[in-house]
Parts: sequence; structure tokens; C-alpha cells
Amino acid sequence: MKARTHSGGRRPAVCNWAWNPYGGAEFARDAECSSIVTTPLLEQVLARENLRQAWERVRANRGAPGIDGVSIADFPDITRPHWTSILESLRSGAYRPQPVRRVEIPKAGGGCRPLGIPTVLDRVIQQAMSQVLLPMFDPQMSPYSFAYRPGRSAHDAVRHIQSGIQADKTWAIDLDLSKFFDRVDHDLLMARVSRRVHDHRVLRLIGRYLRSGVSIDGRLQATPLGVPQGGPLSPLLANIMLDDLDQELTRRGHWFARYADDVVILVSSKPAAQRVMSNIRDFVERRLKLVVNETKSRVVRSTQAEFLGFTFPRGKVRWSESRYQDFRYNIRKLTGRSRGISFKTRLVELNRYLRGWMGYFRLSKYFRPMEGIDHWIRRRLRMCRLKTWRYVRTRVSKLLAMGVPRKEALSTGSSSKSCWRLAKTVAVNMAMNNSWFAEQGLVSVKQLWVSFHYPQG
Repeated sequence: MKARTHSGGRRPAVCNWAWNPYGGAEFARDAECSSIVTTPLLEQVLARENLRQAWERVRANRGAPGIDGVSIADFPDITRPHWTSILESLRSGAYRPQPVRRVEIPKAGGGCRPLGIPTVLDRVIQQAMSQVLLPMFDPQMSPYSFAYRPGRSAHDAVRHIQSGIQADKTWAIDLDLSKFFDRVDHDLLMARVSRRVHDHRVLRLIGRYLRSGVSIDGRLQATPLGVPQGGPLSPLLANIMLDDLDQELTRRGHWFARYADDVVILVSSKPAAQRVMSNIRDFVERRLKLVVNETKSRVVRSTQAEFLGFTFPRGKVRWSESRYQDFRYNIRKLTGRSRGISFKTRLVELNRYLRGWMGYFRLSKYFRPMEGIDHWIRRRLRMCRLKTWRYVRTRVSKLLAMGVPRKEALSTGSSSKSCWRLAKTVAVNMAMNNSWFAEQGLVSVKQLWVSFHYPQG
């Protein structure tokens, strides 16, 4: 008979067990298998190796300082003299997390998303807790939840929805939870956490993180609701909160995928879709005390659904038009001629963005809108280069140095046309041709797309 899981103490011998991931307890056996000693959950969190791994992850993620102003670089020297007392306060239950520094980051669709920046110390402690709690909760979570989980990704969620559409699920419920991270009920969340966590010190510490408050422009604000986005523990808590929704959808036999607070449910008819939308809205609002965003939530043909920036025309995957327009807008910003940065720095930022965007949207095999992107980017970069050549003499000398015949260099360099129009002239294209951009290190969108879809070997 399987032994029950506790947070500490001794228990009868169970010789065939060495590790129970669901109870989060480490078991040590003597040679005669006469007794098994468990490590309390908080001690696992504060174990030296676990804290070392947490610090390495926080350091790798970098990030800005929290409310105390301590940066990643300064953290070891500032914290080392107080580390023993910090650990003792955590064990005794006296530790008080500091408020989260709130900043606003722009969203792709407009508006801003509040982002919380905990102190580096609190990020390390949260990361240490997440590393211990994740193996306890993740194995029991729905296979159709794809966000913030090891071995799962947004691409897996998109492929799962594509498979459902190809299986003749012709209608989709696009469910969006309004301000989910700001509206999580702490009591409901902690009730779900306590289903598997029985160490009251860990529960108390999580509760204190939820109620630690936020600092907005130096003013402290209480947080009676919500899970602040930005902390290492928040993604796991979000999944714990929404796992009941996943289990309810699974119980009803629906084909769905959830990525954080973005959910798509597939059904076979419009009446079924409308019925499911009504039932799930009721479940979310009554059972989870969350709010469905009526503006963004909708019932549509599955081929018209949008999920994580992708659409599914004829059952195929392609990027959405809104994401493509965001792509062009961001390129305009990165290649804006008024930015006071060097050409080399501009290329580094642009290359990073192009690789990231194409890497995420590589699932799409629809390339037609991108055929002219490389040409457009090069023209904008030529415009930026011309903008730095402010005087006629400078332009002429630069064009001559780049191999442009004297007549064309004089004609183009002395022209009163705008930099954008000059960027299309023969002389400027001769000076900054495709080979020249390749030598400067500019990435080709077309080559990126080809490398993703037709990898060598």
C-alpha cells in the first residue's frame, strides 16, 4: 500500500520508495530499511544546491533591480554578510518579502501590461520555491496546458489546435480572461496550492508574496487580489489556478489548448460553440471568480480563430495579419532615421529582432508577404546611412570611397531629394549593395525562412 505524503517526520518502512515527486519529500533509508526520514518542504527549498541553481537562473535571466535598487551584479556582495540571518528568518517564518516595483510595458495590440519586478533576493527565493514545487504539481496538470511548463511550448499549443481543425472541429471558442493576473483570488489560489503543499511555512511564505504589495512611482499599493507578473513563482501559480478550468474542459470532452490565460476550444457546430461559451463563462466567473473579456472572447469558424499570433486558414498555420503589421511597425522603429545610435548598433538590434520574430513564426509556411521585406529593410538602412552624411561634400566623398563613379556620386550627393528617395537611386544601391550589407552582418529574412523550413542535412 502506498504511503501517504507528509511534509516531515518519520514513517513506517516502505522499501520500494526512494522519491515521491507528488509529496515533494526526499526519502532516506538505512541499510535494513527500517525507517524513512522525510525532508520538510521548506528545507528542500533552502537546500544549498537548490539555492545555487536558483541564483544561477536568476543571474542568467538578468533583469532590472527591484524596489531596493540592488542589481544582479551587486547582489552577491551586498547579500553575503546577511545570508545566514536571511535563511534563519525564512525558517522561523519571520521573513517579509519586499513590495514589487511596478512598471508598464507596451502590448503588441496597444495599451500597456503591468509588470512586477521583485527584488533580486525575492527572485532567488521564488525561483528556489518554483524548482521544488514544479515537480509536485506539473505531472498532474492537464496535457493541454502549454505555458510555463517544461517540455511544452507555444508551438506545441498551436500544433494541437491545428490538429483539431484538421479533425473537422469547425467552430472555435476564443476565450480571453480579462486582466487575469490582476484578479486572481488569493483564497481560492491558496486552497489549490494547499492540496499538495502541506508545509505551513511554505504556504505562509507564498501568501506573503501574494500580499507583499506593489510600488508605483514610489507609492505603496496593497494587493488584495492578483498574482504579479514578473516573479519566477507567478507562472506556476497561474497554472495552478487555471488547472481546474483545464480539468473541467477535459471532463466535458472538449478539444482545447490553453496558454496562460489564452484558451481556444474547438467543437463541431455553431450551436455547440455558443453553448460551450455560455457554460464555460459561467464556470470561470462562479467557480474561479475571474472575468471573461467579452470584447476579445468570441465564437468563430475555426479557420478564423487566432491563437498566440497564428491563424489557421484551410487548416494550415500562418501568422496573423495583426502580428505581421506589428512586425513591420517594429522594423520601422528599429530603422528610424532619427535614432541617435551607430549603424553597427542598429544592425545588432535589428538582427536580434528579425531572428526572434522569424524563429517564433517559423511554423508558418506562408512567405508571400515577406518576399519584399529584405529589399524594404535595406532601403530603410540606406536611408539611415545617408542621414548621417549631412553635407554634400561628405556624401560625395563617401560614395566615391564605396566605388561609385564620380559623375553619379556628384549627382546623387548634391541632390536635394529626401534621404528616403535617394536610398532608391542607382548610386546609393551601387555603394550599399546586397554584398555590402552581408559584409556588415545584416541578416536576410528570406535566408532565415529557408533555414527554418529547409535545414541542411
